[in-house]
Amino acid sequence: MSTNYSLLFYLKKPKNYVSGPKPIYLRITVDGIPKEVSTGRECDPTKWISKANRAKGTKEDVKTLNAYLDTLEHKVADTHLQMTKRGEEITAESIKMKYLGRDIPRKTLLTVFLEHNEQMKALLGKGFKPNTLKGYNTSLSHIERYLNESLNLKDIEVRKMDHGFVAGYEFFLRSALGCSEVSAAKYIKHLRKIVKLCLAHKWITEDPFAFYKNSAKAKEKEFLTEDELERIERKLFTIPRLAHVRDIFVFCCYTGLSYADVKKLSDDDIGRGFGGKLWIFTNREKTETASNIPILPKALEILSRYSDYPPPVSKGKLLPVLSNQKMNSYLKEIADLCGITKKLTFHMARHTFATTVTLANDVPIETVSKMLGHTNIKTSQHYAKLLDTRIGSDMLTLQRKLAGT
Repeated sequence: MSTNYSLLFYLKKPKNYVSGPKPIYLRITVDGIPKEVSTGRECDPTKWISKANRAKGTKEDVKTLNAYLDTLEHKVADTHLQMTKRGEEITAESIKMKYLGRDIPRKTLLTVFLEHNEQMKALLGKGFKPNTLKGYNTSLSHIERYLNESLNLKDIEVRKMDHGFVAGYEFFLRSALGCSEVSAAKYIKHLRKIVKLCLAHKWITEDPFAFYKNSAKAKEKEFLTEDELERIERKLFTIPRLAHVRDIFVFCCYTGLSYADVKKLSDDDIGRGFGGKLWIFTNREKTETASNIPILPKALEILSRYSDYPPPVSKGKLLPVLSNQKMNSYLKEIADLCGITKKLTFHMARHTFATTVTLANDVPIETVSKMLGHTNIKTSQHYAKLLDTRIGSDMLTLQRKLAGT
């Protein structure tokens, strides 16, 4: 098999040609087999030098034409070099197709996105959660709308995506779909994953995210102060459903468990840990990472209160957890009855555990991060930024030191 080639530029006579410029063609030959490619340029036959494969003259238009042909020659040479390095078969046809870029599979964005989501669907319960798939399906829907409404396209080749496509999509999410900064950032993150997939398969060679910068800032996480938490704990509820929801919410304020994690909590998750004390040993539903938490007295008291309560016991669970929607609905009533003006949600219990219960009481952030089951301590550091009380306490200690007291 030959690894060499020859290249020739020549003027090709058009059909029914009489006079005037002729189109310039590029001919690649390997083992005596030629393949032709149009250069998209033309030249007057009287100005063409066949032996030199170039036009003659010193005028600017001739110089520009010859420089263009030089560029094409270098491009073919580079194509041949890369194919030789990779040990690919060298034929006139293969060089031509590689040069034209026709050897690369023409993948389209929606096709790749859909394939990704189908694979994710097949792996539900094996590393992927239904809510994750739901988010990617929503992303796919948003991309379809962007293509149709903003670009008047049914689909787009992935190799045609550029910085403008990404920036335009973010603008569409924020303007046409009314997404918040954080939501738009999430959908852009999904698109970035698909782009990385395309880069890995070499369906695209340039990253459209290379110069993209996301300026979205995470929302400040709300939590209950010590006073607000005490008000909820001490409030006497005569309506059982409110009392149950309050108890479960407070339990999570002292354990840091999320809704999904407390809902599945069972006897199997409770065991003896360090110092012979009772601990919760579980894996987070969201990230499947270990979350081991010593059970504080107030949380243990709530567990004891429901140790023989029929509804959860019959299901093998420790607490009577309702649907997330109902829990949040009842928490609004609880907030009103306790004089709390914050929008009380179940997830606020986890934030309260991270701030008011632990960090504000000098528990190191590394310990808090471990108990919360965070995979990255940066996630936990968001909570530390919220603690003005901790700043005040630290500065008071500093003042005493400076005063020598």
